[in-house]
Amino acid sequence: MAMGGLAYHAWRHLNPPQSKERLSFTMKLILASQSPRRRRLLAELGLSFITLSTDIDETPCPNEAPADLAVRLAEAKAEAAAARLDPTEGALVLASDTVVALGNEILGKPTDAADARRMLEQLRGQTHLVHTAVSVRSHPHPRTETRLNSSRITMRAYTDAEIDAYIATGDPQDKAGAYAIQHPAFAPVAQLDGCYAGVMGFPLNDVRMLLCARGIKIEADIPAICRGSGSAICCCEGPQKTNLCN
Repeated sequence: MAMGGLAYHAWRHLNPPQSKERLSFTMKLILASQSPRRRRLLAELGLSFITLSTDIDETPCPNEAPADLAVRLAEAKAEAAAARLDPTEGALVLASDTVVALGNEILGKPTDAADARRMLEQLRGQTHLVHTAVSVRSHPHPRTETRLNSSRITMRAYTDAEIDAYIATGDPQDKAGAYAIQHPAFAPVAQLDGCYAGVMGFPLNDVRMLLCARGIKIEADIPAICRGSGSAICCCEGPQKTNLCN
């Protein structure tokens, strides 16, 4: 898999504070996700956290852009998780959402094997975008920041037999776009221009930047984590590297 340039990042604030807030030692860090990939990546940052599941309507609004959908759903997940907490409990909620878009078509999680095959056939040899938004929300005093990470992916010309074998593993069923960039046998991606962890659904440098802004120092080696997940290189390496926590 070839690697390209830096992912596109965008940042927005909701209810910004008058002074910089710092996470107190009594606050809990909560991951609003049951995704094993997000749980593993957050744990590899060296952080202690608990998980909460969320149940929100992920239907796109009419004419909603894929990037806007990712941002809206990440913020909705963070809000939904925060609503389940004790109003007297201090917490920081972290949520993420990934949207795969081929042109103007949003490719969500496949409904069945036939739907997964349809998506993989559509994506074969094509270039598409993967948008992952990460949102952090404080509780009980709501303050939200969200970062959007966008990457450009070109798929290789895998065969029909490879599609069938990959679908038989069951791996596509819980993946937006019906594929995992990190799957070692299928290895569907020919070219990545952006963030490997972002395509996995949890852009580590964006997570680090959001948490550092809340006073959580992260000293983990993010490029090493990405390489351990299957990436040849990390977008945190080279001239684009950001060291907010240093």
